[in-house]
Amino acid sequence: MIDKLASLPHEAADTLARPFARFLKIEAAAGALLFLAVLLALGLANSPWHRVFLDFWETRIGLTFGSWDFSRSLRHWVNDGLMTLFFFVLSLELKREIVLGELRNPRQVALPLAGAVGGMVVPVAMYLALMSGESGLHGWGTVMATDTAFVIGCLALFGNRVPPTLRLFLLSLAIFDDVGAIVVVALGYGEALNWSALGLGLLGIGVVASASRFGVRSVPVYSLLGVGIWLSVDASGVHATIAGVILGLMTPTRVWVSDARLRGILGRLLAHPAGEHWSGDTTERHDLLQAGTAVTESVSPVERLEMILHPWVGFAIMPIFALANAGIMFQGADFQQTVTLAVIAGLLLGKPIGVLGFSWLAVRSGIAVLAPGLSWPFIVAGSFLAGIGFTMSVFIADLAFDATMLNAAKLGILSGSAFAATIGTLILLQLTRLETRT
Repeated sequence: MIDKLASLPHEAADTLARPFARFLKIEAAAGALLFLAVLLALGLANSPWHRVFLDFWETRIGLTFGSWDFSRSLRHWVNDGLMTLFFFVLSLELKREIVLGELRNPRQVALPLAGAVGGMVVPVAMYLALMSGESGLHGWGTVMATDTAFVIGCLALFGNRVPPTLRLFLLSLAIFDDVGAIVVVALGYGEALNWSALGLGLLGIGVVASASRFGVRSVPVYSLLGVGIWLSVDASGVHATIAGVILGLMTPTRVWVSDARLRGILGRLLAHPAGEHWSGDTTERHDLLQAGTAVTESVSPVERLEMILHPWVGFAIMPIFALANAGIMFQGADFQQTVTLAVIAGLLLGKPIGVLGFSWLAVRSGIAVLAPGLSWPFIVAGSFLAGIGFTMSVFIADLAFDATMLNAAKLGILSGSAFAATIGTLILLQLTRLETRT
């Protein structure tokens, strides 16, 4: 009883608040590291060592046996291999929010969902209008998504001076944006289908579902199955990263060891007398190992995998992706190219107009309500921050454009994202100053 009274009471909301707070901290730090990686890539691409730097990412790595060649460029392994883990973690986050988090309540979801829809429809329409009759029309997907890490990084500059509901609004909006971008990648930027390889991939997914149903909990087993599914999907013509999305959504949210069972197992372990008797084939050692498994399995696989992989994605995969894809040479860069202007317009104008306009319509129609502390001026600032589309925009641009247009598209992505981040940050700076004065 003394131990219980010596600490604050635990509420059900704390179970959801702690993962959310941890997620925001990692995203904020990852956003800063991602920004540094972008600057480094731009610096090296425009330095005397630019040829060495750019050629490095074209180095082919893989296996070759006679006429069979399974080698890819280093950039391909980053964009199709490492980014599969990025999409896997994104799907884990989405499933956690849908099953355990804020996205369970349809009323609370309506506002960011409406903003996300507007933030996809309006930029795409603006891009298509500006690119009418141009060869880069197929690249409309580049202006759809919002970069979560950069957005949370911008909000982190203001600490607790911005309402927590703004963070939740933008995080939820970014999740919906990313789901839209995933669908676009899967359906709009694949190749001619190899039905045999696709069938193998579907068979692998069926094996994963069956293994989960029969109670297999071994991470190595699922990792091997995941690699096999990735290889099959990669060979099928569907973009390989969709394998990460599917496997992430299939990950269970239910814990295997209940709280009552965990307490019983730990109680049996603590009932053993103190001493060094945990080795050998003893009852004590068996109880110790069982307690270790029980502690691990008292957290759901979705949360456990997200906690393990999220730092790797934020601090390793995304910076590597930026180094591999953000190296744009400014020599000969032309801001007057139609694709560059169309991308800038989509991110800088289309995003805030779409997010703000559709959010207003949702509230005006009664479908959604503003969360406590979330005012329209803050939504205006957030709408501009939603125009930061670096990671997914560059990812889709690499799929959509050929070599002659890719550099111009990336220039538009970096410029539009930078302008949107600057305007959104300046608006937040003004709003927080006004609130401090009052």
